[in-house]
Amino acid sequence: MDENGGHSEKPAPTGGEGAAAPELDVIVAADGAAGIVTLNRPAARNALTTAMRAAIADGFRRWGRDPAIYAVLVASAADGVFCAGGDLKEMTDWGKTRRADARAALAAEYALNWRLDCFSKPTVALMDGVVMGSGVGITLYGTHRVAGENYRFAMPETGVGLFPDVGTSWVLARLPDDIGMYLALTGRAVSPADAYQLGLVTHCIPAARFGEIRAALCGADPVDPVLELLHDDPGLGELEALRPAIARCFSAPTVEAVLARLRAERGLVQTWAEGVLEALQARSPTSLKITHRLLALAPTLDLRECLIHDYRIACRCLEAHDLYEGVRALLVDRDQTPRWQPAGLEDVTEAMVAAYIAPLALGELELPSRDEMQAVAP
Repeated sequence: MDENGGHSEKPAPTGGEGAAAPELDVIVAADGAAGIVTLNRPAARNALTTAMRAAIADGFRRWGRDPAIYAVLVASAADGVFCAGGDLKEMTDWGKTRRADARAALAAEYALNWRLDCFSKPTVALMDGVVMGSGVGITLYGTHRVAGENYRFAMPETGVGLFPDVGTSWVLARLPDDIGMYLALTGRAVSPADAYQLGLVTHCIPAARFGEIRAALCGADPVDPVLELLHDDPGLGELEALRPAIARCFSAPTVEAVLARLRAERGLVQTWAEGVLEALQARSPTSLKITHRLLALAPTLDLRECLIHDYRIACRCLEAHDLYEGVRALLVDRDQTPRWQPAGLEDVTEAMVAAYIAPLALGELELPSRDEMQAVAP
């Protein structure tokens, strides 16, 4: 999800090796023993376009087969900016006028997420700043996820008529104390300390040391000792004190029950509960119910199956009202007052939710098996 909404008209980078033009939105090039993906679209907070994702996929495809590449680094060219998600204006523009291209773009994104999870070499993401939506999708499945001091993880899609996609339901559903359901429904941001405690990141290292990590990887130094030496344990985050309340409220079997439990909270967490309740009531009722159902289903699925479900739901979001209305309110008119349809949770029926998740008549997302992905082509 792109909270900025910038759109690039530049041609897609080729992903070739060697020096890359600085105007490219993403620079994909090898440096010594490392393949390096550098997000380079700071005016849009590095929101990913379809062309940028294609360049990233091409780089990983080549580097997986290149014996000279020891590891891959994913970073940002701008200080304090990592990735605010996918380019929502591109998605909704294509959804209105190029629906088949929009579906193909979704399929390509989820195929990239699967490729990253199946990638067999060390992958190190250096993240300082917001990491949302598609930005989560290109980092969460790497072997090493490094948070700088400004790192903030969030999946805020329910606020724009979407749902936490890019396979994150598989990860969020497995977090303790129903924290994943809390993060998925509310879109609340997570600090480096909380992300480290939850396993969303593997290391916390000041952004000023990121250059040292890059130099080490380019020199083929072993990843783990490099990161362990620089890691600074952040201690407990703010979610620690909220865990009992989150578990009480977000273990509820329905979204309506979640809201009812929030209303019933008293004592030290009452103010927190009231703020969460207000935030949820501003989000798309359809998105909330789809998200709740997907998170409840995800523990029975593997990542590949979650991505297939994501594709089903996302394709149907392209055919519905709330995505376009959410983007209008957030990025076009910027009035922050979306008019959701249906407007209330009580109007979103079980049949409507089931229809979003049902198999697609137009064709399912086809993803190779993990063994097929990891096989080295001749």
